[in-house]
Amino acid sequence: MTIKIGNAPCSWGVEFANDPRNPTWQTVLDECREAGYRGIELGPVGFMPEDPGTLGDALSQRGLELIGGVVFQPFHDPAKWEDVRNAADRTCRALQAHGARHFVMIDSISDSRAATAGRPAEGEQMTPAEWSGFRARIEETAKKAAGDHGLVPSIHPHAGGFMDFEDEVERLLDEVDASHLKICLDTGHSLYAGFDPVAFMDRHMDRISYMHFKDIDPDIRADTIARRADFYDACGDGIFCNLGKGAVDFPAVKQRLDRAGYNGWCTVEQDCDPNKADSPLNDAKENRNYLASIGFEHAA
Repeated sequence: MTIKIGNAPCSWGVEFANDPRNPTWQTVLDECREAGYRGIELGPVGFMPEDPGTLGDALSQRGLELIGGVVFQPFHDPAKWEDVRNAADRTCRALQAHGARHFVMIDSISDSRAATAGRPAEGEQMTPAEWSGFRARIEETAKKAAGDHGLVPSIHPHAGGFMDFEDEVERLLDEVDASHLKICLDTGHSLYAGFDPVAFMDRHMDRISYMHFKDIDPDIRADTIARRADFYDACGDGIFCNLGKGAVDFPAVKQRLDRAGYNGWCTVEQDCDPNKADSPLNDAKENRNYLASIGFEHAA
């Protein structure tokens, strides 16, 4: 069994391809490698070069492997369906070209859900018809990624979207067959949403195809919940702290992965506000060193 540790462009503040605050894609690759990682995610479609030769050469020169990619799009909005499909198709082609395996779907942030992040009792709910369409769009995208591109599709619960809280995740996993859809469990977003990632792993380890490692500052979370702050305020306040400094029990996470014989990548995501990020490179090094200190051999 080998657990390999990678990183992602969001650790450098890259959430949207056209954000003028983004570092260059070359900087992200350089610093990922300098921090000691051997794998990286694609980031938002359009951030990394879509020409396979250009990106392939850049990865090879740095000894990096492309792990997978995230489609962070409004699956909840039928009016945006063509945009979602386009982003998914482009992402799938890029991943297939580089032999990456993980195709991750995230329902992007909506204004109403961002306002109630971390407070499941207050979140806006879909109507039965809205849910049916939402589920169908996720399932269709997953089937296409697997059938046409040979990828492993997974859903990633995320604060501020309509696939966030535990009951929503459980409902989707119950309604979509495991042969069509796995889960990418994010340790930080689950705690933000109010459910325990370790307990979730105990129930659904056979459904987890991929992991995102993120930590949550419990004091900041408690404060943002008490103040009824939205997702963006919480991010700006630093709710996502460096690994090992928050509430996630990473030794227990490792124990569950070891016990299940998990084989493959786990990716660090040190989500940060680009306006407030001090040193993504230092954070990347600190997170890798922490994971190595608790026994993730291939984080060293």
